[in-house]
Amino acid sequence: MTDRLTIATWNINSVRLRLPIVEKFILEQAPDVLCLQETKCPDANFPEAAFRKLGYPHIAINGQKGYHGVATISRRPLANIEKRGFCDKGDARHIAVDVAFSDSPLRVHNFYVPAGGDEPDAAINPKFGHKLDFMAEMKAWLNGAETERPAVLVGDLNVAPYEHDVWSHKALLKIVSHTPVETELLEAIRSHGGWIDAMRRFVPMEEKLYTWWSYRARDWAAADKGRRLDHVWVSPPLADRLKAMRVLRAARGWDKPSDHAPVIAVFEE
Repeated sequence: MTDRLTIATWNINSVRLRLPIVEKFILEQAPDVLCLQETKCPDANFPEAAFRKLGYPHIAINGQKGYHGVATISRRPLANIEKRGFCDKGDARHIAVDVAFSDSPLRVHNFYVPAGGDEPDAAINPKFGHKLDFMAEMKAWLNGAETERPAVLVGDLNVAPYEHDVWSHKALLKIVSHTPVETELLEAIRSHGGWIDAMRRFVPMEEKLYTWWSYRARDWAAADKGRRLDHVWVSPPLADRLKAMRVLRAARGWDKPSDHAPVIAVFEE
C-alpha cells in the first residue's frame, strides 16, 4: 500500500496574529506536516488548541517571546524532538522531529536562519556576522549521519542562492540574502551534505522562483520583485520518493498575509 506524505513550510510572521490564514491554509491544503517559522510566540502561548481542533494533535515547539520561533505540527505522531542551539545565542531557530513514513522514520529539520540585517559586512554589522556564523555551524553539522538517513530540511533560510531566485541578479548582488558570500555558503551547506534542492528539481534553473515578496511594494503581485528565501532539501535516501512541489503564491494575497508564501512538498513510497 502506497504511503503519501505532504510537508509544508511557511514563515508565518507571528502565528497568533495570522492564525486565521493558517487555519485557511490547513482547511484548503491539509498537509500532513506543517513547519512554521518566525512564530514570535513563547511555548506557553502557542495556540495548540486551534491546531488540535483542526486535526493536528502532534505539536513540537521551540519559541520565544516576540522574536524568531519555529513549530512543527502534524497529523502523524512526532518522535525524537530535538532543539539545537546555534552560536550560543539562545535563539529559537531550529527544531527537528521524526515522522512516520512508510516503513521508516523520516527526520524533518525546521530552520529559521537569521536575516542578517541590511549591511553585508560582518565588520560593521554584527547581524550579518551572526548569519554567517550560524550557517557555518549548519555546514559542520548537516552531513554524514544526518544525510545518510531519509531526511528533509525545510524553512526560511533567508538566502536566495541562484540567479533566478531573485527578480534581478544584478540589482541584488550587494543586497543581504543574495550576496556571493551568502549564496556560496548556502550552496556549500547543501552540497557538503549531499542535500538535494527539491524545489529546483521541479522548476528549471532558468525559470524565476520566488517565495517572498516585500511588504514595501504597493502592489506586490504587479511588481513581482520576489526572492526565494524558503527552501525544501531532501537527503539522498529520500530523493526517489520526492514526487511534487509547489509554492502557494496565492497565500501572499490573503487577508493580513505573511510576506512569505507556503511551500508544499509531496513524498510517496
